Amino acid sequence: MAQTYDFIIIGGGSAGCVLAARLSEGTANVLLLEAGGRDWHPFYKMPAGFAKMTKGIGSWGWYTTPQEHLGGRRLRYTQARVMGGGSSVNAQIYTRGAAQDYDEWRQLGCDGWSYEDVLPYFRKAEDNDTFEDRYHGKGGPLGVSQPAAPLPICEGYFEAAAQLGIPRNLDMAGEKQDGVGYYQLTQRNVRRSSTSVAYVDPVRHRKNLTVRSGTQVQRIIVEKGRATGVELIGGEQIHASSEVLLASGAIGSPRLLQLSGIGPAEHLRTVGIKAILDQPGVGSDLQDHLDLFTICECRGDYTYDKYARPLWSAVAGLRYLFNRSGPVASSLFETGGFWYADENARSPDIQFHLGLGSGIEAGVDHMPHGGVTLNSAYLRPRSRGTVRLASADPTAAPLIDPNYWADPHDREMSIRGLRMVREIMAQEALGPYVLAERLPGPDLTSDADLAAYAAAHAKTDHHPAGTCRMGADAAAVVDPRLRFNGIDGLRVIDASIMPRLVSANTNSTAIMIAEKAADMIREDIGA
Repeated sequence: MAQTYDFIIIGGGSAGCVLAARLSEGTANVLLLEAGGRDWHPFYKMPAGFAKMTKGIGSWGWYTTPQEHLGGRRLRYTQARVMGGGSSVNAQIYTRGAAQDYDEWRQLGCDGWSYEDVLPYFRKAEDNDTFEDRYHGKGGPLGVSQPAAPLPICEGYFEAAAQLGIPRNLDMAGEKQDGVGYYQLTQRNVRRSSTSVAYVDPVRHRKNLTVRSGTQVQRIIVEKGRATGVELIGGEQIHASSEVLLASGAIGSPRLLQLSGIGPAEHLRTVGIKAILDQPGVGSDLQDHLDLFTICECRGDYTYDKYARPLWSAVAGLRYLFNRSGPVASSLFETGGFWYADENARSPDIQFHLGLGSGIEAGVDHMPHGGVTLNSAYLRPRSRGTVRLASADPTAAPLIDPNYWADPHDREMSIRGLRMVREIMAQEALGPYVLAERLPGPDLTSDADLAAYAAAHAKTDHHPAGTCRMGADAAAVVDPRLRFNGIDGLRVIDASIMPRLVSANTNSTAIMIAEKAADMIREDIGA
C-alpha cells in the first residue's frame, strides 16, 4: 500500500526546505522530496564554493534553447539539483529587491503581497549579525552576515563609483537599494547558510518529518480535480491527505506540471501527453536577468585569481580550514550595488556584481595575469520566455527559452548598464589596481559593437521567475494564496509564482514566499 502524508513537498530547494521546517513544527506529517543528493560535499559549505557550482557541481546541467536575439547562442543555465537548491549553489548574496516591486505585485491583483505585507516574513527568516531594525531581524533560521574577506580593490570600486556620483550604501537590503556597497550574505560563521543547513538540518530528528533525497517525482497524481499524491520515477506512489506543495523552482515546477498533464494542451499533445487541465500559463511568462560584464587586467595580485593555481589553492584551503579567512571565505561576488540606466526609473534598474577575479563562472574568460570583473544586469526586463517539454521522458532536459532581448527596450537598457560598468572601471580611483580593460576591449564603442559582444558573452544571472504566475485573474496559474487554479489540494510555492521578477537576486524572496505560504496554509486548513 502507498504511504500517506499530510503534506508532500516536491523540491528540497530554497522554498521547499523552509516549508518542511515550518509545517513540521506542528503535528502534520510532512514528506520532503528532493531529486538531487545531500549537500555533503565541502564545496557546499565554503563561501567560495560558488565558483565550482556554475561549472556543474549540484546542477542539472541544462542549457537554454538557441537565443534568437543573441545570435542563436545556447547559454549554460545552472539549476540546482541538491538539497537546499539554489541556496546551496549560489553566491550567497542577500538582497530583496525594491519595495516598489512588491507594491506592484499588489497592484497586479495579488492581495497580501505588498511590501508591508511581506516585510515581516523577510525579518522572520533572518538571523542578521549586523542589523536589527524595521528591515532586519535576529533569531531566525537564516544566517545573514557581512563579508568576511573583502579586498582593498573593493574600496577602490566604491571610490570609483563615487567619482560618478553613485553613493555608498551600507544596507542595500534595507530602506532603499540605491548605491554601492558590500552585499550582506547568507552565511553564518563564515559558512554558507543554505535553507538545507538553516531550516532542515536542525529539525531532521522530528518524527513527523521525512526527508528523501535522490528521489525524483515523475508526475503529480490528480483524481477528480484534486491532487492526491505523487508518482516517483520507478512507479512508487505516495499519497497526500491534505495538500501537494510544488516547490521545484521556476524551471522545475512548470516542467513537472506539464509532465503531469497540466499545462498548454496543444503543446502537451505534441509530446504525447494527454492534458488533464489546459492551463496555458504553466511555463509561460519566464523572466530572467541577463548579465553583461567587463573584465579588466590588474596591475598585480589585487584579486583572488592566483588562487586558481593548484599550489595557491591548497594554501587558500588551509587558511580557511584553520582560521576561516582568505579566498575560500569569500563568495567572490560580495560587492556590488544598484543604480539607474533610466534616470526616471521608479527605483534602480541596474545591478552590479564586482567579481574578485576573472573566469569565476563557467564560460567566462580568465585573465592569465590576474583580473577583476564587474557585471551589470538590467533588472526589469520586458521580454518573456517559456519552459516547455522536449519529450514525455521525465529524465529529459526541458526546453528553456528566456527569449532574452525579444523586447528592444531590454537591449537598450542592458547596453546602458554595460557602458556604466566600463565607466566605473575606468575611473582614477581604480587606477592603482586596474591596468586595462580587456573585455569588451577599448576598440568596441558603438551600440552595435557592444550588442554583438554581449550576444557572444552574456550569461544568465540565475534569476528565473514567473512561470506559474500568481494573480487574481482567470489566466493566473495560482491565486494569491498560491492555490492552483483549477486543481484542488495543490499549491505552487517558489520563484515561479512571481508576477514580476524582483529587482535583485531572488533567493531571499523565494525564502520569504515559503515563510508566508506556511502561514497561509495553517490559516486555510489548520495545519
